[in-house]
Amino acid sequence: MKLPHALNFCTLSLAFTATLGAQTPVKPKPAPAEALIAPCPPSDAECKPPAVMREFRGVWVATARNTDWPSKPGLPTAQQQEELLAILDRAQQVGMNAVIFQVRPEGDAFYADGLEPWSEYLTGKQGRAPQPAWDPLAFAVREAHARGMELHAWFNPYRAKEPNMKGPLAKSAFASTHPDLVKKYVTHLWMDPGEPAVRKHTLAVVLDVVKRYDIDGVHLDDYFYPYPEKRPNGSTDFPDDASWKRYVKQGGELSRDDWRRENVNQLVEELYTGIKKTKSWVKFGISPFGIWRPGNPESVKGFDSYEKLYADSKKWMENGWGDYFTPQLYWAIDKEGQRYNDLLGWWKQQNAKGRHLWPGNYTSKVGEGGKNEWKRGEVLAQIAATRSTPGATGNVHFSIEVFLKNRDSIATALERTAYSQPALVPPSPWLGGSDLPAPTLTAKRQKEGGAVLVPTLPKGGAKEVRWWLVQQQIGGQWESLVLDGSLKEIVLAQLLRNPFVHAEIVAVSAVDRVGKAGPATVVKIAD
Repeated sequence: MKLPHALNFCTLSLAFTATLGAQTPVKPKPAPAEALIAPCPPSDAECKPPAVMREFRGVWVATARNTDWPSKPGLPTAQQQEELLAILDRAQQVGMNAVIFQVRPEGDAFYADGLEPWSEYLTGKQGRAPQPAWDPLAFAVREAHARGMELHAWFNPYRAKEPNMKGPLAKSAFASTHPDLVKKYVTHLWMDPGEPAVRKHTLAVVLDVVKRYDIDGVHLDDYFYPYPEKRPNGSTDFPDDASWKRYVKQGGELSRDDWRRENVNQLVEELYTGIKKTKSWVKFGISPFGIWRPGNPESVKGFDSYEKLYADSKKWMENGWGDYFTPQLYWAIDKEGQRYNDLLGWWKQQNAKGRHLWPGNYTSKVGEGGKNEWKRGEVLAQIAATRSTPGATGNVHFSIEVFLKNRDSIATALERTAYSQPALVPPSPWLGGSDLPAPTLTAKRQKEGGAVLVPTLPKGGAKEVRWWLVQQQIGGQWESLVLDGSLKEIVLAQLLRNPFVHAEIVAVSAVDRVGKAGPATVVKIAD
């Protein structure tokens, strides 16, 4: 039988609970708490829980243009929170274990007390604080963790204003305080990547969030230099004459294109280094355009992101300037010129440092309408192709909207098939981490009735726990749950639909912030 995911438990009480079996009927003289559990001998074969699947299952939640959230600017705080909770609930229900939440779409902020103004997409006017006051990022982090999911903060590094932003820039916006460093490019305002002050500002913005929030990752998408558009003078070139001429005057020897690529390279490297110095366990991920250069591999044709976006994503991967790479493989699996397996195999070959390879999938094409829409089977086939590629250990879906609407039953299909069993995010051993011991498990009764397991680690160990991995054997079959590591108690609650079924054996292990799991403590549960 399939148990509900960990998120569902959190909605039942503020102190998240885990389904570990049905309560027995109340008896006049309940057994003492210490009699509720007994050690499960390691020599007993049924006391050995199976290995849990390791796979990254991410979903993007886009705030730019109100793509996913909030549904429109200026909603009351309560409605914004309701919508965000619905997103997190659906992500958990589908089987995701990570949410990539856009917090800086264009030099603005979806969090409090930052270095940039509140986003127009949140409040209806850039710089206006939400009323009543709240912090969407802090809220999202807390609620995602309570549902057993990582939360990655997604930043756009250079965009300052796009045409969908209708109101004026706030006085505190970078484009207002440093207009000489921001260029008008067709319909956009764009921070010039060739200006050192731009790189310094972006680095400060990101590290401020890393310092102040308990995020699991920092994420950049594919917007570096802007995608080419035709300017009024007929050129598509980015207007960075001032910064380029200064570079040449100072003795720079790179060509203009190589200089632009080096500007982006410096930001990527400095972000990676800065994040590690601030919090070593916070992952840094990038989702570049899915084609580095046409002809790589030979079968691939299409847009040249190296030449047009000045994004040398191959170099970033080769140098290990990221903990995960999510190339946007946004074409159908058998698309001529962009075959999924060909591209994925090429990216795998560039991964000299053994970082995570979690390709991005254009899942929103499912049921979108038109002759080029996808059916849910396309996404299932892409997940299967990823799983069959050694070195690729997960997928990231764009975006949550398709799951909220359940177009072509894609959410239902993933929940029942590919993502039917929970998975832990793959570990990142190069980030260090802790060798956590097996927890000590004790049992106690609650005042209101029922019993709880209390997992404890030696002094100082608790702060290293990101998740509790709880495995339970029911009718000879093992089920797994991923619970928030801040849990102090795991409730033996009557949450199963069948009141006559209960967990016979429970195994609990601690998972640290880089995904390393310690040994399990296994106990038998009394009838």
